[in-house]
Amino acid sequence: MPSQTSTSLPFAAQAVPFHEYLTFGKIPEGLIASDYVGEQFVERLVHYILSVPSGSFTMAKLGQLLEQLDPRHQIFFFKRLKETSPDSLKDFAPLYYGFMSEFHDLLFT
Repeated sequence: MPSQTSTSLPFAAQAVPFHEYLTFGKIPEGLIASDYVGEQFVERLVHYILSVPSGSFTMAKLGQLLEQLDPRHQIFFFKRLKETSPDSLKDFAPLYYGFMSEFHDLLFT
């Protein structure tokens, strides 16, 4: 019964268990059903990772989550991270450069 309630609620009203997603490195199938939900997911993920204590997740698991997102949402993640907490970028630099190297040709042509 709870699953019917959660699917009828708009994404913005749902509690998102980021700790579970980061533990397993997996976004459930069908969770991100539209571009809008993808952007909302990224917004909330950025705020989550900036608010939890250091060591609550690994960069490898965060990378696994990001790999499951559309490339536009991957870029949006780093853009929002930079806008929300510019000083935190140094902590995410290896992840950032790993993802941005995939888009190098697109970003600099």
